[in-house]
Amino acid sequence: MLEIEEIHSVMWDSYTKGFKAYLRLERTLSENSVDAYLSDVEKLASFFEFKGEKKTPEHINYKELQEFTKWIVELGLAPYTQARIISGIKAFYNYLELEEMISDNPTALLEAPKLGRKLPETLKNQEIEIMLNGIDRSKPEGERNRAIIETMYACGLRVSELVNLKISNLYLNESFIKVVGKGNKERLIPIHDQAISCIELYLKSIRSHLSIKPGNEDVVFLNRRGAKLSRVMIFYIIKELAASVGIRKSISPHTLRHSFATELVENGADLRAVQEMLGHASITTTEIYTHLDRKFLKETIMKFHPLYNGKFE
Repeated sequence: MLEIEEIHSVMWDSYTKGFKAYLRLERTLSENSVDAYLSDVEKLASFFEFKGEKKTPEHINYKELQEFTKWIVELGLAPYTQARIISGIKAFYNYLELEEMISDNPTALLEAPKLGRKLPETLKNQEIEIMLNGIDRSKPEGERNRAIIETMYACGLRVSELVNLKISNLYLNESFIKVVGKGNKERLIPIHDQAISCIELYLKSIRSHLSIKPGNEDVVFLNRRGAKLSRVMIFYIIKELAASVGIRKSISPHTLRHSFATELVENGADLRAVQEMLGHASITTTEIYTHLDRKFLKETIMKFHPLYNGKFE
């Protein structure tokens, strides 16, 4: 016979299974994103188990959700993590409303913590060159790691796009690569000659000598065992390399993506073009990836606003 806690878990499962299918099929989210949303819902279920209340989603009200937000604050979670969890709960209840499992959405007025605009670290071209020059190219993984960093910085790739990059999607003679981004959306990204040379050298001198595991024949970047690299491995490669050359910034694969966007915008690239290359659905997201400082904005207004009267000092 099932214990009370197990019964409660089974009851929540009936909702989360449908939510999982909705995220995969209708929202076409990646497995990592789906797992994050389901984790948020699990936290809500855990909150009521912690309180000793066996409630299911349709019986939870706004006041109780406010108590939940207070609870995650008391857990010591960072504001960005709190905001992401609340966003996940809102998405869950939007799904329940869409499927007519609830008539009133208790998350409609639920607020996430106010977040300041936190800009991630960036690397300048000189720092990228220092990292590239610090790679030991006498080792097979050296040529691979150089090609990885060149590709990420040249194209502004997400780490998931990098590890899933296919040989069949390399159009190096035309100076383009094709990547599959969020929601399985494909986009073409220009790639410069230096990155092309690094990829070609890696493919010819290193990858061609690997014993490739079945299913990985079309994957560009492989480990020594001939299998696709993990996301964690890319984090490790970049962090270890930065530390080895004395770069003390807190960096990750995302730093290369952000640096790519920042360099483009600071050198006058059109924000819409940057949006397209990054694969953002909204221009608002692109603006977050670029730190347009007050000086840049002032110069833009002075140059383009027909009614500028010299008072913007």
